Amino acid sequence: MDFDHGKIKILVIDDSDIIRTTLKKFLLEYDIEVITSNDGLEGLQQAIEHKPRLIFLDLMMPNLDGIRLLRVLKVMEELKHIPVIIISGHTDKTNVIAATEAGAEKIVSKPLTKEILVKSINEVLGGNFLGSSKKFLNLTNSEKEQMTKELKKYFINSLANKKETLKKSLDHKNMELLKLVVHELKGSSGTVGFHRITDICREIEAYVSLPDISWDEIGLKYQLLMESFQQAESSLVK
Repeated sequence: MDFDHGKIKILVIDDSDIIRTTLKKFLLEYDIEVITSNDGLEGLQQAIEHKPRLIFLDLMMPNLDGIRLLRVLKVMEELKHIPVIIISGHTDKTNVIAATEAGAEKIVSKPLTKEILVKSINEVLGGNFLGSSKKFLNLTNSEKEQMTKELKKYFINSLANKKETLKKSLDHKNMELLKLVVHELKGSSGTVGFHRITDICREIEAYVSLPDISWDEIGLKYQLLMESFQQAESSLVK
């Protein structure tokens, strides 16, 4: 526990704005101090500075990916005791084994839900860690709807940048850039309830992993994604 500020500190390391915002909003309801970072190197610096009680860590990130960062955390004397929960859209057998061998206490899949978060934190930190604060669980339906609407609005506002990055990846046939933006969209869109966008991103990820791919086919998936963005944007206007 952080005796300096009287609050538990949790560090969230994820390159998705939506995932960081969602986790922060959720954890603040339990009077937990949340520190966030959007890449591995900065996350390592935050961990050293703040010594959090728990770390949420994404697998795919720029500069220093989740597995390599986890290995670094677990060999540093002042950090190796801090439990780490891996959050990722890629929870296949290979990633699970790699994360477990690197020292992760738990691996959870995106999109995240409140139930998964509560269960994971309680399992890793022991007993009913979040049970002492029922503030979030006691929110009215109206308050919960408002929070969900705010997160959806935040997601929609971030789409302009995502659209630009997607178009750039197609124009320059940049596969790595495409994988990064689709990975982020897959996790963040599902977390705020836009599951059609998640499904299309999942299809694109599966497609680009094939040995022979066509950029024309990717272009068709891109059009479906743009249509889903429009539907998401329209849903907030209603």
